[in-house]
Amino acid sequence: MNATPDSTLADSAQLVADLQRQLAECRAERDEAIEYQTATSDVLKIISRSTADLQPVLDTVVETAVRLCAADTAAIWIREGEVYRSVANYGVEPEYWAALRQRTTVPGRDSVIGRVALEGRVVHVADIRADPDFAMPAVTFGRRTMLGVPLLRDSEPIGVIALSRKRVEPYTERQIELVRTFADQAVIAMENARLLGELQARTRDLEESLEYQTATSDVLNVIARSTGDVQPVLDTVAETALRLCGADLAGITIREGEVYRYVAGNQAMVADAELWAAHRQRTIVPGRDSMAARVVLEGRVVHVADVSADPDYAWPENVAAGRRTVLGVPLLREGAVLGTINLGRKRVEPYTERQIELVRTFADQAVIAMENARLLGELRQRTDEVGELNRGLEARVAEQVEELGRIGRLKRFLAPQLAELIVSHGDEKILESHRREIVVVFCDLRGYTAFTETAEPEEVLDFLREYHGALGPLVSQFEGTLDQFSGDGIMVFFNDPVPIPDPAERAVKMAVAMREAAGTLITEWRERGRDLGFGAGIAQGYATLGQIGFSERSGYTAIGTVCNVAARLCAEAKDGQILLSQRVNVGLKGSVATEQVGALALKGLTQPVVAYNVPLVGSQAAFRVIEGGAPSA
Repeated sequence: MNATPDSTLADSAQLVADLQRQLAECRAERDEAIEYQTATSDVLKIISRSTADLQPVLDTVVETAVRLCAADTAAIWIREGEVYRSVANYGVEPEYWAALRQRTTVPGRDSVIGRVALEGRVVHVADIRADPDFAMPAVTFGRRTMLGVPLLRDSEPIGVIALSRKRVEPYTERQIELVRTFADQAVIAMENARLLGELQARTRDLEESLEYQTATSDVLNVIARSTGDVQPVLDTVAETALRLCGADLAGITIREGEVYRYVAGNQAMVADAELWAAHRQRTIVPGRDSMAARVVLEGRVVHVADVSADPDYAWPENVAAGRRTVLGVPLLREGAVLGTINLGRKRVEPYTERQIELVRTFADQAVIAMENARLLGELRQRTDEVGELNRGLEARVAEQVEELGRIGRLKRFLAPQLAELIVSHGDEKILESHRREIVVVFCDLRGYTAFTETAEPEEVLDFLREYHGALGPLVSQFEGTLDQFSGDGIMVFFNDPVPIPDPAERAVKMAVAMREAAGTLITEWRERGRDLGFGAGIAQGYATLGQIGFSERSGYTAIGTVCNVAARLCAEAKDGQILLSQRVNVGLKGSVATEQVGALALKGLTQPVVAYNVPLVGSQAAFRVIEGGAPSA
């Protein structure tokens, strides 16, 4: 159905009315936003002008919050220790303000302030009369709708802004957000005031610290100039401590045998002949009748605020001179009291912690000076002794250099165990010929000769480096003695020069480890077209051992049938086999699995040798047993 002219006109009029209403709302929101921005800007200006005075900022915040949020009253509460106190308000009745000022609020649910402090978030109560937990006098003074916003620093509430209305009218989200902004600004002002106060206090501390550091530096300069004379240092310490600590008297005692005597004082004290004579003539022993005596007795700082109120104080010169507040600091070396620094005031005014710490520093410096003087005297006394000692040390160093050279030469040609034994025994008798039962291991590669005939020399050397690098460390690991590396052949023996309880077991386990290490290399070299294998022979028996060679080059070896048997078993072993003599098999006592091979007729031996093999397992499957004997080496 087509619209009539009248209905179309009515719709247009309604559209215009809606647009005018929306425009008015936009203008109102714009005006409100401008007013809010202006207010927050005004607060920031006051913060910038009142860095040291917090109150104008807080007063402006509460006044502006009441005006812009259509509240009746506003107050700010600041945390003091564990409670909160009201410090600013706007619109609060005098009698209600008096009640607030007397009240300390703790975190809880009986007030908006307590709830905000308890929960650390905005609390908005539409009508406190409908809230059974409310107990503050706010109810008495006609408060109805209340809003509390925390002042947060590092997420911890340090205060609260509280707004109230005497009517039931909840605050809008924009009003609550505005109060949040005011809370942030109040925190900024509080932080500015706090930091400024800390800065001023820090400045005073730095000025005082600079003065103290200058004084301690001056004392150190005196110490540096007076290494052999401690008196100028003690005089400077006494005078400087008196000046910087605001004392009237300063004296220093030093231990002499079993007693302590005054040896230094401030200039005015020393200038008073009668007073100084009284101090100089007094011998101090541990006790409680004077400051120095107590420090010596207790070995710590002693601070008496008023000696006239101390029943133990009995030194008449001090009391008669009107001393009231006294301080004593020990001069300590390794816990022993070498002396004391004593300060006195004619007024009752305890010393500060910084002043006490300064005197501790002076005490340490005095001890340094005393130690310097003592050590200098001892140094002069012992100069000749040190010279003689140095000459003796030079001779010993020469001997040790020669010994180290000898050890280095030994390690170049002998097994590490031998070199260490020679060093520990202090002679080379261990190298002399002797007879002992040993276990000998021979191992070499199958097909090595054919390999060397077809390979380039560089390729052979590369292989030998890998081969020796893989098998060599196993000798030390199982505590064997390396006799020789000869091409692919390796000879190792056990139970000499260091006797061991299980030579057969160690020898076999080393051979098994060598077989596994060689297997990895053989697999890699077969991939390069080089057909190699590994075999070993192990025998047990008596041999003659000792040094062979000449002075420039020597070695340590074993000679005997046991070596021949091990070598022949190695030659007989097929790829992957470790052949053992019967005596080695018995020595294993079942610790390693073996299988009997049978009696073997070995070259150079008149009698067959019953041999056993250590079978391949698991990861050593790369080996293959070559039927018909080992390839020629």
